Amino acid sequence: MSLLFIFGLICIALGVLLYRRRKRAEYREQLLQAGLSDTEREIVADSVPLLRNLPPDMQTRLEGKMNLFLDQVEFIGCNGLDVTEEMELSIAAQACLLVLNTDAWYDHLRTILIYPGAFKSKTKEHDGYVVRESEVVRSGESWQYGPVILSWAHSKQGALNTEDGHNVVLHEFAHQLDGLSGHTDGAPLLANGQSFADWEQVFTTAYARHVKKTEAGRNTVLSPYAATNHEEFFAVAVEVFFEKATQLQSEEPEVYAQLSELLQLDPATWQ
Repeated sequence: MSLLFIFGLICIALGVLLYRRRKRAEYREQLLQAGLSDTEREIVADSVPLLRNLPPDMQTRLEGKMNLFLDQVEFIGCNGLDVTEEMELSIAAQACLLVLNTDAWYDHLRTILIYPGAFKSKTKEHDGYVVRESEVVRSGESWQYGPVILSWAHSKQGALNTEDGHNVVLHEFAHQLDGLSGHTDGAPLLANGQSFADWEQVFTTAYARHVKKTEAGRNTVLSPYAATNHEEFFAVAVEVFFEKATQLQSEEPEVYAQLSELLQLDPATWQ
């Protein structure tokens, strides 16, 4: 083959690649600009009442991101569960709430598994060369590169009760957001200009304080589960950030401020 012919093939391949990228970008933008149907809006309002308080411009942006999410992710029912439109819209709305005002996205997520209720999950504990396996019952689980696994019974109730600070969908997608940094450790990719030193100082101090309060049997806006480790502290804080915004802002103002900067949202003003 002549060099000219090879060069021509390379140019054609590059042209095809660029064309496909442009078409994907155009399709993505179309999804982001599209709204939900009136029926879909009613389903979201009924199943996720927290979102009724969103400012109008955010409602529009949320619908676009939901369209993108629903186009990307496959929902699979487990243990005989038939996935409904309500399940898909409810989960998509809450997942997209976390990335509503930022450029963060769940690029690696392609599958969400939904069980009717709590499900069993195998865990491994390492003690030197000894590995212990056990089964635990969970309402949700998140793997860094997917899938997200959810109990619909807990997901539905968590979305309907907007004031108890417990929301399994927000919790598991907080883990997804955390994992975008490459590690699920309570230190997510921060917003542009957000100081990692400030984040680290605020969250490590707040976590240590919460562990002491939990060990002393004191109640706080954050559940005792937040004392498990830094990644669970972050995920629980995200749940509370949306469902008990004013209380979190009062008890842990620096944590609230860091989450507000990270997510570019201020839910305390929605109420």
